[in-house]
Amino acid sequence: MLLPVLLMAALSAKADGDNYTLNPGDVLQVSVWKEDGLDREVLVLPDGSVTFPLAGTVQAKGLTASQLEAEIKKRLVSYIPDASVSVSVKAPLGNVVSVIGQVAKPGELVIGHRTSVMQALSMAGGLTPFASSGNIIILHREGGQETSKPFPYDDVIRGRELAQDIFLTPGDVIVVPNASLF
Repeated sequence: MLLPVLLMAALSAKADGDNYTLNPGDVLQVSVWKEDGLDREVLVLPDGSVTFPLAGTVQAKGLTASQLEAEIKKRLVSYIPDASVSVSVKAPLGNVVSVIGQVAKPGELVIGHRTSVMQALSMAGGLTPFASSGNIIILHREGGQETSKPFPYDDVIRGRELAQDIFLTPGDVIVVPNASLF
């Protein structure tokens, strides 16, 4: 079941091209034309960096594949003056959001395209009968600071407040609490 999700995510990331920014956990294919020894798969490490021969450690988090190509080429120029570098996203495994609480399938979702809160809830199998749909929140971390935003599920599901169905970013967490019994 995970393989089709990864394949769809990889295809979506390729389709997004230069709009996709690299995240820790992404698997990249980096190659240098006419340099067979410099063709390899690399993983974006938890600190956001990749290591590539002759180029050393390069910060990749937040860059597009094209920007990373340019940075690696710049670092290789003293070794290979006319280097032609190619970087492609094999699997955007760092593009992950979490859905926890009262959904059918809580856990991490690998998203290979722009995904809204409602889409993520759907991917998680929807709300259970015990969900408190009026108290859903989205946790978002940016710059070391975490924020909490209420999500008006009941309004969105009725076609109102559609602007509140925001697109998620990697690392976001959707929390669906239990409904109170009394």
